[in-house]
Amino acid sequence: MWIEKRRFPSPSKQVHLFIVTYLSQGLKVKGLLAEPAATGHYDGFLYLRGGIKNIGMVRPGRIVQFALQGFVVLAPFYRGNQGGEGNEDFAGDDREDAYAAFRLLKKHKLVKDQRVHIFGFSRGGIMGILTAIQMKSAVTSFVSWGGVSDMVMVYQERKDLRRMMKRVIGGSPEKVPEEYQRRAPFAKLDSIETPILLIHGVQDENVSITHANHLEHELVQRNKSVETWYFQQFNHYFPPQENRRVVRKLSQWMKNR
Repeated sequence: MWIEKRRFPSPSKQVHLFIVTYLSQGLKVKGLLAEPAATGHYDGFLYLRGGIKNIGMVRPGRIVQFALQGFVVLAPFYRGNQGGEGNEDFAGDDREDAYAAFRLLKKHKLVKDQRVHIFGFSRGGIMGILTAIQMKSAVTSFVSWGGVSDMVMVYQERKDLRRMMKRVIGGSPEKVPEEYQRRAPFAKLDSIETPILLIHGVQDENVSITHANHLEHELVQRNKSVETWYFQQFNHYFPPQENRRVVRKLSQWMKNR
């Protein structure tokens, strides 16, 4: 199942943490795995991080936070990170790292009835949408929190990211439209067969609320199951107390699917 699985210090005695290595398109990719310490079987939780490289890297405390809600959590670092092979390309081929991790969670001995949820934060939102499209009815639910849905919109809104996007994707939307189209989920949303929850802060300047609005509109047009929790007072990062409350609430939402 894993090429390598080694213990990693956990901030909670109730959760065991591991650095795992697995294969994605023949590349050795690394990620963080959290397993509840108590004997039992749990829903699987694919955590898709935001950012790129060391920006937005998976934080053990965040993964443990979800594991304490009763999930087996797997968070890919994406290819090329933390000693993994290859190079991430912002929802291009590196989406395969999410697909492979999802399949591994389905087979995990502690995951009950192959129930696996997808959670995407920020850039992880587009990774999550693409994974939900690819895996269809195998996905129990999908939650996007402050999630990207449109790479062209990211390029237009985030002038500070344009140099990185040109380097990683191969150019601007005008120069390589096919690469941005390859990363666009909207034409494929008919394939999604799972309940979807969109969480977004209206004041978000990292990923504008327009991403959630656009995705919501497209899903509604296709009669997909979509629920929204929009928070007028928050931006990309919620205050700690509110963050914990929303984590508990969304975890329950997932388990009720």
